[in-house]
Amino acid sequence: MGRQYNNELVSVIMPTYNLEKYIKRTLESALRQTYEKIEIVIVDDRSTDRTTYIIEELQKEYPQIVCYSQEKNMGAGAARNKALELAKGRYVAFLDGDDFWKPQKIELQLKLMKEKACPFSYTAIEMIDEDDKLIKPKRKIKEKCNYKYLLTNTIIATSSVVIDREVLGDFRMPLRRGGQDYATWLELLRDGTMAYGINEALVQYRISSDSLSSNKLKSIKQVWEIQTQDEGIGKGAAIFHVCSFAFHAIKKYFI
Repeated sequence: MGRQYNNELVSVIMPTYNLEKYIKRTLESALRQTYEKIEIVIVDDRSTDRTTYIIEELQKEYPQIVCYSQEKNMGAGAARNKALELAKGRYVAFLDGDDFWKPQKIELQLKLMKEKACPFSYTAIEMIDEDDKLIKPKRKIKEKCNYKYLLTNTIIATSSVVIDREVLGDFRMPLRRGGQDYATWLELLRDGTMAYGINEALVQYRISSDSLSSNKLKSIKQVWEIQTQDEGIGKGAAIFHVCSFAFHAIKKYFI
């Protein structure tokens, strides 16, 4: 028998590491959702700044915040997996500790998922810099995405994703240092599942100079490794996919 979930609960999956500058506003964006049946499951990856102190202060006012501290620094994938293990909700929504949500995000996604009978949803994003300044407004997204499309495009931002575990199961992310989110979306869509998007910027996604995702060459290498190693795609097809992926990534960030 599989895990039993709280069917009305959305569990917000949040890894944190040295995010004292952003964590309060990020948490407030989750706490202020118009959909109120939410728990926030934070796994801190051994922060050395005031991140955990800020979380503990907010916990005094908001009991729906759960925080677990890793015994050692293990990376975002391991932190998300621990949060998935602790999460009680049927629905899991990913939120990185330096991104922000618009108030209606969860409500609109759950509505879409029920209307489309789909277990995977995402939204458009707008990009901000390290000082919360808008650096790129919303770019139109494709409102349906399958496995084949995801092989060639960077359409799904982690902090925009909501997943129905009752349908897709008690999944975990692969333990790789980078690209674990992309590898997970491919795995979940591999069997023909369709993901649906909301073409509205319901997430503010931070581009920071020291983040793993800011190194685009590293990201392209990760896509190559995930497709050829995890997905078993032949090198010829993978070259085509990676070139297309790189083009769309450049278009997404710089055009």
